[in-house]
Amino acid sequence: MLNLLNKTKSILIPALRNTTVRSTHDAVKEATPLVEVAAPTPPLILPQNWSQYEPVNRSLARQVWIENIDAIPERKLGLIELHPDVFATQPRVDVIQENVEWQRKYRYVSFAHTKTRAEVRGGGRKPWPQKGMGRARHGSIRSPLFRGGGVAHGPRSPTTHFYMLPFFKRVMGLTATLSVKLAQDDLHIIDSVDVPTRDPEFFKELIKERNWGPSVLIVDKDDIFPENICYATDALGYVNLMPSYGLNIYSMLKHDTLVLTVNAVKHIEERLLYQMNRTDATAKGGKFKLDQV
Repeated sequence: MLNLLNKTKSILIPALRNTTVRSTHDAVKEATPLVEVAAPTPPLILPQNWSQYEPVNRSLARQVWIENIDAIPERKLGLIELHPDVFATQPRVDVIQENVEWQRKYRYVSFAHTKTRAEVRGGGRKPWPQKGMGRARHGSIRSPLFRGGGVAHGPRSPTTHFYMLPFFKRVMGLTATLSVKLAQDDLHIIDSVDVPTRDPEFFKELIKERNWGPSVLIVDKDDIFPENICYATDALGYVNLMPSYGLNIYSMLKHDTLVLTVNAVKHIEERLLYQMNRTDATAKGGKFKLDQV
């Protein structure tokens, strides 16, 4: 009798359970309309941790949208907070101009060259006797007084125009230029430099869609870029790639749009904040030395 009851229970209860579940599921399915579940939105990037170089007034911090680069349509991925001491400083146009002139001149070498009277061909014999002819005394027809002679105090090549700006004026120029780019809406932040294709047309459409201006400078922390973005920008003379340690004022002003990755922003902030708050500032403010870094 017990075996019969156990067999009956094992047969009836699963059937009853299946029937109940199926009927409940059908009822809910009929009563509830179909709703498409939206994809989860990516979380906003929290403010950066500036425990070592905390700004005096945190309300001056700037927030910038992080854009995608894996597709042509623009998509906001989150917010990143920029340090006000780097991206919200006073736009010192005079310091920026001094830095531009310094960068233009320190790499310029003049090759203008003139010969002295010792280098001009000929003129070894004294043209006439020292006395007795009533003429002015001369020792060579290659004197600067003669036509075809040497040049006195002329340019001698190679002549370098190298000089060095004060250390902290160069740091101030970087912070002022970054602040100007951000204030003029010419600074964009992207998540990475990974593009889906190496076709240059992709970058052309991307720049046109994002209104990135006639020329674009893309900066990443590493100096080795992915193959796709290298091939895509190689044929475009107005799109250049640069590592963050090579960022300079002349390149930022030469390009209309400055595009930084998140890693590049953190690296630039870390380096500039260290230079602005270093303890050996007095030594760096002295005369320039070749081993100064």
